[in-house]
Amino acid sequence: MELKSHFTFSKQQRSGILLLLLLIVALLCIYWFVDFSEEDTLDISSAEIVAVQKEMDSLRLVEIENKKPKLYPFNPNFITDYKGYTLGMTNGEIDRLLKYRKEGKWINSAADFKRVTEVSDSLLNELSPYFKFPDWVTNPKPKSNFSDHKTDKGFAEKPYAQKIDLNKATEEQLQQVSGIGEALSKRIVSYREKLGGFSNDIELNSVYGLNPEVVQRTLNLFTVKTPREITKINVNKASASDIATIPGISFEMARKIWEFRRLREKISTIQELDKIEGMTERKLQLIQLYLSVE
Repeated sequence: MELKSHFTFSKQQRSGILLLLLLIVALLCIYWFVDFSEEDTLDISSAEIVAVQKEMDSLRLVEIENKKPKLYPFNPNFITDYKGYTLGMTNGEIDRLLKYRKEGKWINSAADFKRVTEVSDSLLNELSPYFKFPDWVTNPKPKSNFSDHKTDKGFAEKPYAQKIDLNKATEEQLQQVSGIGEALSKRIVSYREKLGGFSNDIELNSVYGLNPEVVQRTLNLFTVKTPREITKINVNKASASDIATIPGISFEMARKIWEFRRLREKISTIQELDKIEGMTERKLQLIQLYLSVE
């Protein structure tokens, strides 16, 4: 009797067992009769997909083109490592150009650039329309051999200790120099006061009406012993207007200096400015008083 009681189910239990059996049978039917191997496949060759792919490719090309650095006219003689990289040059091409420039040689044409760097024709065709070669590179002018320190034979130069301070000289003292009369002596003193005092002997050349011979005779007797302090201008950051504030430098020359620096992106020494057309040794000496490279 006890064994029989273990296999006796209530009406509710029998209903549950029946429902479970029906569920098992249904699952087995689904397993055996439904094909799960069929999958919906995407036809990647359809016209719609091809059109979308082309649109994506065109947008990608536009994005790549927009990321390319924009080119402006530049002098290929002053291409740096970074500049060459942005232009698409290889390390070997950049190294050949830099080595050529270190030898003191200049690139004067697109053909020279091709010969020295060995860039591909396609890259040359892309870059050469932007090459800009200043006149001072293609047509250098001979420099003057005039020396500012040449002693006038008719007027012996005094030792430094015996010279009069140019910043303290009176009009009467200046008139002792042959070639300086009342008008020029007034002009020298007036220009000195305008500057706030001379900072170097070379500034005497900027006085209107004084020719080099008279300047030399003056410096045989006078020299700057109490120089005016100058706050130098960084030529690598200065505008043409900033450079034009230098006494004795015209705006045209200031513009040439600014253009020279812009084409090179940066200059390392003021001496490099001697390659500018119209730049004399005297002007360069004057500029060195007012400009720095950093």
